[in-house]
Amino acid sequence: MPSLITKLESGYKTVIHQISGIFLPIINCLTAASIIKSVIVLMAAAGILAETSGVYQILYACSDGFFYFLPFYLAITASRQWKTDPIISLSIPVAMLYPQIVAVLENGNTMDFFGLTIPATIYHSSVIPVLLAVALLRFVEKPCDKFIPEAVRGFLKPIVCCLVVLPITFLLFGRVGTWIGDFLTKIFLSIYDFSPIFAGAFMGFFIQPMVVVGAHWSIVPVSINNIALNGYDIIMPLLGGAVYGQAGACLALGILRRKDKEKRRIAFQGAMSAALGVTEPALFGVTVPEIRGMLSACVAGAVGGAMAGAAGTHCNNFAFPSYITSVAYVGPGFVTFLISMAVAFAVAFVLVMAQKKWIK
Repeated sequence: MPSLITKLESGYKTVIHQISGIFLPIINCLTAASIIKSVIVLMAAAGILAETSGVYQILYACSDGFFYFLPFYLAITASRQWKTDPIISLSIPVAMLYPQIVAVLENGNTMDFFGLTIPATIYHSSVIPVLLAVALLRFVEKPCDKFIPEAVRGFLKPIVCCLVVLPITFLLFGRVGTWIGDFLTKIFLSIYDFSPIFAGAFMGFFIQPMVVVGAHWSIVPVSINNIALNGYDIIMPLLGGAVYGQAGACLALGILRRKDKEKRRIAFQGAMSAALGVTEPALFGVTVPEIRGMLSACVAGAVGGAMAGAAGTHCNNFAFPSYITSVAYVGPGFVTFLISMAVAFAVAFVLVMAQKKWIK
């Protein structure tokens, strides 16, 4: 009889295989978009390129647009992975990111659906809602193909699928990432009142898993509100170590994967992207499939977060943490903030290299 650990490991590998099949086709474009975005933001910060210029706006739209409309790409790749109708699958993110829907739900308002409340939700750049929706679509399509007469299946099948999948997506699936994020944010604020060091370690460890499920967006309004009310925020500085923990883990994994050139290339790409402040290529292409790498990066993020928390680092203008955006963190604890990211990088690198006999 297989042990519980063996069953859990087998289940994890199955889930990771599915995730890899969805994300690997877009990793190269995801990396390219992150590099373009980081470079033009750096050029703007250095005064080389004005944010009002056409060059900046077009290149920013090209790069940030990939992340904003990520649900579209995921609908396509998930459709291929789970054998659903690609056009019907695309109808899901089309509804999620329809301008009027975005204008209401992403501005903190709710909508009514036959007496049921659709909660305020951020759908752009989200992962979980569209994946759950396409997974559900797979089970809705099967009875449609079986029971709907072929003569009317062409137009009736999309109608049935949309009437079943879209309401559930808006009423239920959209809440998942928000629930997780709100829950962890409340825990963080309670811990911060007790100890900024523990709070930094907590957020540093959990923020990248939150990114995987899209729950990190719940932190954004809290951070922005802190800046508006107090002139600074204490959450964002705690996340810098987690970013560079991903970079360090990816670099180590790339070095260890000498026999698999494709995995090696993806790992180095992930390290470069994370070093520029964007971790999605590192997460979905490298560390999520390699659980030891992910845990190493999370531990490193906890170390970096604890350092930033101990120093009381402030964020004066909203910006996701990285060396490129570090100007937004000038003030109390700034030097420690910079050191914390370097330390996290080193910790993750060393932890992964120490486990080289288990890394495939």
